[in-house]
Amino acid sequence: MPAQEDRNFFSAFKTQRRIVGALLMREVITRYGRHNIGFMWLFIEPMMFTLGVLFMWTFMGLHKVQLPIVPFCLSGYATILLWRNTINRSGNAVEPNRTLLHHRNVRIINLFLARTILEIAGATMSCAILFSFFIFVGLANVPYDILKFVFAWTLLAWFSFDMSLILGALSTLSEVVERVWHVFAYLFLPLSGAFYMVEWLPREFGKAVQWVPIVNCTELLREGLFGPLIRAHYSITYVIIFNTIFLFFGLFLMRYISNRGVDGE
Repeated sequence: MPAQEDRNFFSAFKTQRRIVGALLMREVITRYGRHNIGFMWLFIEPMMFTLGVLFMWTFMGLHKVQLPIVPFCLSGYATILLWRNTINRSGNAVEPNRTLLHHRNVRIINLFLARTILEIAGATMSCAILFSFFIFVGLANVPYDILKFVFAWTLLAWFSFDMSLILGALSTLSEVVERVWHVFAYLFLPLSGAFYMVEWLPREFGKAVQWVPIVNCTELLREGLFGPLIRAHYSITYVIIFNTIFLFFGLFLMRYISNRGVDGE
């Protein structure tokens, strides 16, 4: 009996993996098309945004940090693109794909999985290519602790996935949620940790912003990037607990909207 259950589980897992893979390819084709550079826009678009901000900081004197400006700016804006794009794209994941939900094996969470995987992959490729390029030309150094850098990026991607589930589910229930989030996301940028280090802030304000998971992830990422050049402030335990709670909350909302018949059953 347990063997039968294991076979059923792996069979269902393979089915869902194929569905997410097919939805992922559909998402790439419908969003970027088959012409010009096609799917390469997936990571070239974030690269263009990052380079624009980087040049503005470097050549217009908009920085006063005592760290190498290129990796500092690149690390900050790359984190913004990761969480902002991943969460923003989740708001309209259902409506354009509603007809697909009438297929027996397609579930609403598959739509969100495909979209978030696409955004996280695009931001990750963009970050890796840009860092590799600037390291090659001598404007950035190899990360001091690459494992810590990757771990921080993974935690931030996990947070972005959780928030995409929550915002996507709530946006399905009400269009107001997505509109409010876009405004909040812009207002939240100065607090995200992308443009400062917690060490530079007044003590009480620094403690306050550490309640924001993104700030902890960015601090950890920059510690992996700069090593002893900085004094980072973060709590890995807090981020993991926060992400776990929000993951369960997001999955609960996914189940709730599916039971309401949003998945087309």
